[in-house]
Amino acid sequence: MEFASTGGVSPPGRIGRVALGDVLHRSALRFGAKVALTEGERRISYQALEADANRFAHYLIGMGLKPGDKVATLTGNSIAMVTALFGIHKAALVWVPVNIMLGVEDVGYILEHAGVSCAVVDDHILGDAPKRAIFTHLQLPLVGVATPAHLPLHGATDFAGALQGQRDDEPEVEIHDRDLAAIMYTSGTTARPKGAMHGHLAIVMAAMSNAIEWSLTPGDAMSGQLPVFHCAAHAGLVSVLVSGGTFALMRGFDAKVLIETIERDRLTLFVGHPLMFGAVLEHPALKTHDISSLRLCIYGLAPMGEALQRRVVSELCANLVCASGQTEMYPMTTGTRPGRCLQRFGNYWGESLSITQTAIMAEDGTLLPAGVVGELVHRGPNVMLGYYREPEATAATRAHDWHHTGDLALIDAQGEVLFIDRKKDMIKSGGENIASSQIEAVLAAHPDVAQVGVVGLPHPHWSEAVAAFVVLKPGAAASEETLLAHARKTLGGFQVPKLLKLVPGIPMTATGKLRKVELRKAHEHHFDHAAKS
Repeated sequence: MEFASTGGVSPPGRIGRVALGDVLHRSALRFGAKVALTEGERRISYQALEADANRFAHYLIGMGLKPGDKVATLTGNSIAMVTALFGIHKAALVWVPVNIMLGVEDVGYILEHAGVSCAVVDDHILGDAPKRAIFTHLQLPLVGVATPAHLPLHGATDFAGALQGQRDDEPEVEIHDRDLAAIMYTSGTTARPKGAMHGHLAIVMAAMSNAIEWSLTPGDAMSGQLPVFHCAAHAGLVSVLVSGGTFALMRGFDAKVLIETIERDRLTLFVGHPLMFGAVLEHPALKTHDISSLRLCIYGLAPMGEALQRRVVSELCANLVCASGQTEMYPMTTGTRPGRCLQRFGNYWGESLSITQTAIMAEDGTLLPAGVVGELVHRGPNVMLGYYREPEATAATRAHDWHHTGDLALIDAQGEVLFIDRKKDMIKSGGENIASSQIEAVLAAHPDVAQVGVVGLPHPHWSEAVAAFVVLKPGAAASEETLLAHARKTLGGFQVPKLLKLVPGIPMTATGKLRKVELRKAHEHHFDHAAKS
């Protein structure tokens, strides 16, 4: 190959590569015995994490896996999970994180669609007979992670055992910065999830940008109660590790546990949903624990009301910012400046960050001026490589040479993005993206159902709650509870409607499409006085 523009000088190859495994390797060389991860009372240093990740990489290579093969994780947050995902990257394999709250059908679809060759699975998931049947059907080699429940591993190789006897040096594999590093499945507006593909460069660049924006240092420690199988928490994890800080892993959200962790691990950053901030502020443990180490609170995934923002600033930490991103455009893409939150209120997502260019676009591709509503679009190295095995869906996100988010927004005179609404009918409940069409398809499959419409309604705890409106066939007698039981057989818990209402009819267009705007409007106050739980 000739390199005329460089006078015949070839690229540096591995010397100058960008790879996720190198993030941990270089931090381990620099920070050594410093604590990288905590999990309750457990601690693991950068040096030990690097060695175990290398051991797992050698284990995977020893299984016969080749660069580009896919390895799934179906795990909650744990040191083992982080070890596994970095081992996957170090072996030049592709990480496929699976949301452990998904229903059986979606789990099976993702594993099969991605062509997964091996899976790392928590023991309680292996103990779920329907999900275990999926692994058996696909003939997947399994590595089981012992959780606090200590359930049987059902024939899986023990994760700790897989590390024993393996080399702890880095595998010699070739990795390029645009090589596929991860496929993260995100629910779209169709019944099936789509796999957003990201290369090493996109995730590393996002982490570097976050480290700059949040002024991360080796003295920082971040809360890790959000699931790492989602892009937001994974981005936070890599951002902390590239900076030499500490990431405090937690298995889900518990306000008391989080408060105790802030004190014990001297957390400096609290990242969460607005409902998490509210729960922490209301918990009595807040009055008996020292949280003075917090210097920055970061919220996202849902808007935060004015009253809650004021309480966070006065009772938790003075600096509160909003962070935004999406699975297809690795977080963060936009963020608010410290000190801005109490100067204006509403669903503000902040301004473009160091690696992202943001604009508002009309349907014809024209970029719109400040104050005009259109689709939010981005450019930057953190954009996905595309949707796995979906070239048409990928092309649709790249129209006019910008990444299309599907969100309606405007950019105000101060350069901040103000979110208006979604172009598509995605429901965001408790931080989860839920496709209304998928729930409609499940309910429509019941023999007594004639029509169904699913929307997200405002909810004081979940931000949005899944609400289903069902028209029965003439003479049918199914009850609301019967239909909910039918939905639970297929859907994950967070996808099951919090409201299912039998109605005589649903608003329709002349062409037979649901008029969801009218459906939402008619019931938008249903959860106004819902109890927080």
